[in-house]
Amino acid sequence: MNTGRKLVTSAQGLLTTVAYQLGSEPPMYALEGSIAVAGSLVQWARDNLKIVENPQELDKLASSVPDCGGVYIVPAFSGLFAPYWRSDARGVIAGLTGYVTRAHLARAILEATAFQAHDIFKGMEKDSGIEMTTLKVDGGLTNSKPLMEFQADLLGIPVIRPLVVETTALGAAYAAGLSVGVWKNLDELASYWKEERRWEPRMADEIRCEKIRFWKKAVNRTLDWVGTQEDEQ
Repeated sequence: MNTGRKLVTSAQGLLTTVAYQLGSEPPMYALEGSIAVAGSLVQWARDNLKIVENPQELDKLASSVPDCGGVYIVPAFSGLFAPYWRSDARGVIAGLTGYVTRAHLARAILEATAFQAHDIFKGMEKDSGIEMTTLKVDGGLTNSKPLMEFQADLLGIPVIRPLVVETTALGAAYAAGLSVGVWKNLDELASYWKEERRWEPRMADEIRCEKIRFWKKAVNRTLDWVGTQEDEQ
């Protein structure tokens, strides 16, 4: 989240960083939330669990059920990053019943990323004092329709995918071009941004609150897993 010229020290477990600096101008600051496992969770489902052969199959499976069937996956494979910062945490699959199918697991795998993004998003709003009205997304996971739909539902705001989703590479190209005069300024660059797809929230508030409550419950189950025998006594 770009906080402009203001350096915001996070009270919500986020990182304060420099967003960018143009020449001798003062730097622009940002709040950053680090997630350890997002796209790699899809790879884990494919390579380790072998429940799908490719990401497209995972999307198809997830779309075949209306919800996660009460299953929540917290991928704390090497601890939890922002906003929790708990190295003692380890991953859990919570809420399993005899009703749960491979499709429900597929959906829970995708939803895990949305829940992690939600935690960071809300932390940014609290730190900045700004209530955000849209979320612009990028990267390979934006190709997942069920994930983007659920992200919009979970945040209660529109999720917008740009025409070019590889924004890290695009930003590097823009920075290089600005430095040698290919483009005049940031306003010119902004004119090239185009919206490709938008997802609107459809989930009822009470359902959203219930899902977030269960997610928090699942997160708590991951804590204090790694420790010494003395810690457990």
